[in-house]
Amino acid sequence: MLHLLLLGALQQPAQEPTVSPYTLAIGTPGQTTVSSGRITSLSTGKAVTVDDIAKAADRKLFVYLGEEHATEPDQLMHAAIIQALVRRGRHVVVGLEMIQRPKQSVLDQWTAGSIAEDEFLKQVDWKGQWGYDYSYYRPIFDTVQRFKLPLIGLNIPRDWVRTVGKGGFQALKPDDRTQLPTEMSLDNADHKKVFDSLMGGHAMSSNIYSAQVLWDEGMSDTALKYLEAHKPSSRTVFVVIAGSGHVMYRQGINYRVAKRKGGDGITLVMLDSNEPVSVSNGIADFVMVMPNRTKNQ
Repeated sequence: MLHLLLLGALQQPAQEPTVSPYTLAIGTPGQTTVSSGRITSLSTGKAVTVDDIAKAADRKLFVYLGEEHATEPDQLMHAAIIQALVRRGRHVVVGLEMIQRPKQSVLDQWTAGSIAEDEFLKQVDWKGQWGYDYSYYRPIFDTVQRFKLPLIGLNIPRDWVRTVGKGGFQALKPDDRTQLPTEMSLDNADHKKVFDSLMGGHAMSSNIYSAQVLWDEGMSDTALKYLEAHKPSSRTVFVVIAGSGHVMYRQGINYRVAKRKGGDGITLVMLDSNEPVSVSNGIADFVMVMPNRTKNQ
């Protein structure tokens, strides 16, 4: 499935030697070696806390949290960062790659506390929408409900991505196209470089790349439409939680938001390794490396 193609790219064997997606020459020059089990600021090379990240987000409209899917430390860390932003007095909105737009009414019920967890999972179609064990993500959902934070399903219907993956943008139905940005450009060479490295040397058609752009454009569009409808204040911060491949080097969702002048943000990328990892300083503002964990579907 196309959805799993990028998610599993780092685990797929490459067909030929490729540049690591962690060390691309994009953005801030140089590299930093980050130790496992801590968050590192790539501007200083020093360890930081979730409260430091919340402080760094002052006067920023977006916080992009890239994850390794269904890896317990990642989701716990994201819940902790959301809580740190709340403590700092921010009006936090949480947007999730894991849920598609049509399920928004169910997410609203969850925020309001008007639906039990088992019924929520049934109505939101967690297994069909995402599939990973919900227990990994419970800390995020519990934090949202505890503080009654707006929760937004960022993702576009998966059928749209499949359609573009097979036939390009022109294959989308006219009604579907009207729900997306009028321009979805394929001319960002840095983003293409990130995409190619994540594919690990596997040859991909131009339509597959178009589908990836659609994916990022769709999620950024959902976030911007929410903010347009709800008129953010200076205290508003929109937290985007998505796979690290969607935010690395600020070339995915964050690039698409910035291109539409949607507001500035900071980025945290989560990586999975038992050993220290060398990363390009341009990969994010902050990087957290956590030991490899078994992932359950």
